Amino acid sequence: MEFLDEIIVVKKEEVKKLHSDFTLSRFKDSEFFEKSCMDINKALSGDGAISIIAEIKKASPSKGIIKEDFNHLKIAEEYTNAGADAISVLTDQKFFMGHINFLNDIAQVKSVPLLRKDFIIDEYQVFEAKSNGADVILLIAEALSFQQIQELTHCAKEIGMETLLEFHSENQLDKINTFTNKIIGINNRDLKTFKVDIKTTECLSKKIPGEIILVSESGISTLDDIHFLKTTRTNAILVGEHLMRSKSITDSLKRLKEWCIYEN
Repeated sequence: MEFLDEIIVVKKEEVKKLHSDFTLSRFKDSEFFEKSCMDINKALSGDGAISIIAEIKKASPSKGIIKEDFNHLKIAEEYTNAGADAISVLTDQKFFMGHINFLNDIAQVKSVPLLRKDFIIDEYQVFEAKSNGADVILLIAEALSFQQIQELTHCAKEIGMETLLEFHSENQLDKINTFTNKIIGINNRDLKTFKVDIKTTECLSKKIPGEIILVSESGISTLDDIHFLKTTRTNAILVGEHLMRSKSITDSLKRLKEWCIYEN
């Protein structure tokens, strides 16, 4: 069984529990559900620079523990103060040591849009995201059919959220409807082999219409990486591990922001 398939099996069990523990009306009773979401499109459309989605990630299946002294609220505060345009919060518990409570805690004090990063396969997870303060949800093309993507995108938009649709390979292009999915992420990491190649962004970005907000994800850590992405039509980057492993999150993010500014 491939790793992504293994994750989906676990997610299906989690969704069953979600259905047994909650109703959609219970999600609607949360403090965040009726609040307007922050505008991720505006946050990622800054002039003169590549925008940054800074990710909060304690661990990963391929790397194990990434940050030992992990405090999600402290990290979120550092990200915000250092100028992150948006924050991604990993909520998967089994494989990435995240938690939905991380999202809720950060949402209490957020000043930039929050992305719930998880393996979302069911509308209950979408409602759960909104009820815990997410402004955006991640959808992974490799994990979903075209129909599922459309249904989950519609569900998110109906309750005021946006979607970031991520894909890695050209054979997933037919799952992308650019009329409904306006923010597309290109994952430079192959979810099957875990191999990372930043040139994936260059190759696949040519297949995406110019009006789409394009996010390059994974494997971004150096000035050379940013210089390369500036030669593509990348609008934003999603960076997690590089920041999590740095001695100073604040200094690393500020440096990254400087690199992302286009020279006149």
